Amino acid sequence: MPSKRTARIGALTVAAVCSTVSAVVLTTPAHADTIHIRDIQGTTRISPYAGQAVTDVAGIVTGVRTYGSSRGFWIQDPNADDNPATSEGVFVFTSSVPKVALGDSVTVSGTISEYVPGGASSGNQTITEITKPVVTVLSSGNAVPAATVVNAKSVPGVYTAAGDTAAGGSVNGLTLEPKKYALDYYESLEGMSVQVSDARVVTATDPYTELWVTVKPHENANRRGGTVYGSYTSQNTGRLQIQSLGATADFPTANVGDELTGTTAGPLDYNQFGGYTLVANQIGALEAGGLERETTQKQSRSELAVATYNVENLDPGDASFAAHASAIVNNLRSPDILSLEEIQDNNGATNDGTVAADQTVQKLIDAIVAAGGPAYDWRSIDPENNKDGGEPGGNIRQVFLFNPERVSFTDRAGGDATTAVGVTKVNGKAALTASPGRVDPANTAWTTSRKPLAGEFVFRGKTVFVIANHFASKGGDQGLTSQYQPPARSSETQRHLQATAVNTFVKEILATQKNADVVTLGDINDFEFSGTTKLLEDDGALWSAIKSLPKSERYTYDYQGNSQVLDQILVSPSIYKGCDFEYDSVHINSEFNDQISDHDPQVLRFKP
Repeated sequence: MPSKRTARIGALTVAAVCSTVSAVVLTTPAHADTIHIRDIQGTTRISPYAGQAVTDVAGIVTGVRTYGSSRGFWIQDPNADDNPATSEGVFVFTSSVPKVALGDSVTVSGTISEYVPGGASSGNQTITEITKPVVTVLSSGNAVPAATVVNAKSVPGVYTAAGDTAAGGSVNGLTLEPKKYALDYYESLEGMSVQVSDARVVTATDPYTELWVTVKPHENANRRGGTVYGSYTSQNTGRLQIQSLGATADFPTANVGDELTGTTAGPLDYNQFGGYTLVANQIGALEAGGLERETTQKQSRSELAVATYNVENLDPGDASFAAHASAIVNNLRSPDILSLEEIQDNNGATNDGTVAADQTVQKLIDAIVAAGGPAYDWRSIDPENNKDGGEPGGNIRQVFLFNPERVSFTDRAGGDATTAVGVTKVNGKAALTASPGRVDPANTAWTTSRKPLAGEFVFRGKTVFVIANHFASKGGDQGLTSQYQPPARSSETQRHLQATAVNTFVKEILATQKNADVVTLGDINDFEFSGTTKLLEDDGALWSAIKSLPKSERYTYDYQGNSQVLDQILVSPSIYKGCDFEYDSVHINSEFNDQISDHDPQVLRFKP
C-alpha cells in the first residue's frame, strides 16, 4: 500500500474548493426568525437549503479554525429542539482567518453549501456549511453550549444502513436514525460540540497531528490496546479521529494503548482522511500505556525462518538504515530468508532512468552486520523503469535477503524484468526455469504494479520455493465513512487478477511436485478474509498462516483506528497440513508514533 504519508501529502496539495452536491442557485433569502441551524441541517445528510441564501442565522461560536485550507468557525444554537436527527451546529467557511472568538454570540448570513472533502469522485459524505458569510457579533463571553457526550452507550452498535439502491447506494437522502446506526449518530452531531472521556488511543499520533481513539474499549480489542478489523461488517463503531484547534506543539505524542484521560472536547467535523473528526479545543492529559516493541522467538537449528518486511520506500538517502537493521537483527532475530518490499533504486525518487538497487541493498546489509547480524546475500531483478508503480522514479521492487550460513540459493540464469519464470521437473522434483525469476510479468494484472519475484532455496538439503509479492494498493477505494454503503472497493479488481496469477503459478509447482514446500509472502495489500486471499488460497494450493493466530492478534497495519492485515505469509499443503509451524506478526511499527515503516514484519518458522 502506498505510504499514508505519500497519499496524504498528495491530497493536501489539492486546492480547497467547495464541491457541492447540486448547483448553487441563489433564491430569496430565508429569514433568521424562521431559520435555525437545525432547519439548515435537516434530517438527512443534505440540507434542504443547499444552494440557497440564508439571513441572520444565530448561534454561539464553539470553535475557531485559523489554519489550513478550511478556515472558519463553528456556531451552535444553545436552545436545542427535541429531534435527535437534527444537528444544532454548523460550520461557517470564511477562507481567511475568522474574526470571531469562542463564546461570541453571532448572526451569520450567507449561502448554504454541501462541501465534499476530497471532491465528488472520492465518494465521501458532505459537510453542511455556510459560505460567503457576513458575520455580526452581537455579544462576547457567552457560555458555550454544553458538549454532547459521546461514549459506548450513545454510539449504536450497527455501523450504517445500506444505501438507497435508487440513488446508486448513497445514504445521503435517507432519514437519519441516530439511535440505530453509528454513522447516522455522528452525522446528527455534525458541527456540534462533542466530548469523549478517558479515551484509549487506537492509532498513534501521525505526522499530521492527529490520532484515533475509541469510545468502546471492549469493541474487538486486542491485548496491546488496538481495535481489530476482522470483517467487512465489523467496522468498529467506537473509532473517532482527534485533531486539535490549538498549537501543534501541544498535541499529544501517543502510541496505541495510551489514554487521553479526562475530557477531550470540540466541534465534530468530517474530513477526507477518516471521516468524522473531533477537532478539539480541549484535549485530555496523555497517560502512557507502556507499549513496547515485540521480539520474535529465535528459530532453532532445524527450523527455517522466513519473513516479510515492507521497508517503506527505502533508498540510500534515508536515515532509517540503522533502525531497520536493528529491527531485523534484534526484533526479527535474523530470519534465514527475508522478503523485502519497497526497496527503491540507487537514487530513490530521482526520476532519471536508474533502476539498479545494489547500493540500497548493500547499505542495508552493511547496517545489519554493524548491528550484529549475519552477512546476508541477496537476489532480485531490476524492474523496467517506472513500470512497477510506487513513487515515480523510485522503481520499488522485492528483494530476497538470505543468510548463506544457513540457507543456499539455487541460481538459474534467464530471469529478467520481462521473462516469465516457469516450472520444470529435475530428478523427479519441481524446479524453476529461472531463479530468481518473475511470475507472469506480461500479464495485465501487473500493469503499473510490482511483479512477483520467485526464488528457489535449499535448507538442510530440502528445496523451498519462495514467492515475494507486493500487490496493488487500495488507492481509489471508498472509505468506511463514504456516502456509498457498502463502499466500493474498486482497487481489489486488480488484486484479484494478481492473486489468480500467483495461485496459478503455485499450482504449476504443486502439479509437478505435490509435496513441494512453497511460501508465498509479502505486502498483499488485502485482508486475510478478503476475496484476494481466497483467490490465493483457491483449491487449497495455499493457506494464509496468519489465520493460525487468534483473531484478536491478526493485524500488520493500523489505519484510521482499525488494526488490520495487509501483509501475509501463505504456505502450501506440505507446510500447513502438518501444522508444524509457528507464525508471528511482530509489532514494531504500526502501533507507534515513531515508526520507521507503516507495516509490521511477519515471520514464519517451520521444518521443511
